[in-house]
Amino acid sequence: MTGPAKPRANPALRLALIRRIHSWLGLFIAPSVVFFALTGAVQLYGLHEAHGAYQPPAIIEKLGMVHKDQVFKTKPKRPAAKPVAAGAAATAKPKAEAGPKMSVAILKALFLVVALALVASTLLGVWMAQAYGRDKRAGWILLAAGAVLPILLVAL
Repeated sequence: MTGPAKPRANPALRLALIRRIHSWLGLFIAPSVVFFALTGAVQLYGLHEAHGAYQPPAIIEKLGMVHKDQVFKTKPKRPAAKPVAAGAAATAKPKAEAGPKMSVAILKALFLVVALALVASTLLGVWMAQAYGRDKRAGWILLAAGAVLPILLVAL
């Protein structure tokens, strides 16, 4: 003979718990998601590094370094290239100055749209979590912790 029937867990309560954990995790990682999406979008077009006559603003360069190398500093400047002797310049073959393929340009544009959509989706998720979540105070604490903790770790 079998014992008394075991009570089954309420699926609605399980789903509510999963939704709450999802909100907590989302609020904590939202600042980093927005940061990486925006700095990644800047890096798509090389706006974080100097090239030719272009010099990026120092803050863009430093944020690019956080994205790539997890340090808030600028890259050391490379020494200037040595001038080529006149005779060597005449024999050197000129490099072809071809722009990026059309498919690369379209892919970069697509990734830019994806990055901006990720920012918009993340901000909407933060708004939904705070507007419809039960514990708004915990949400603000997690959001602040997700923003402040990476800043503190980079500053160390």
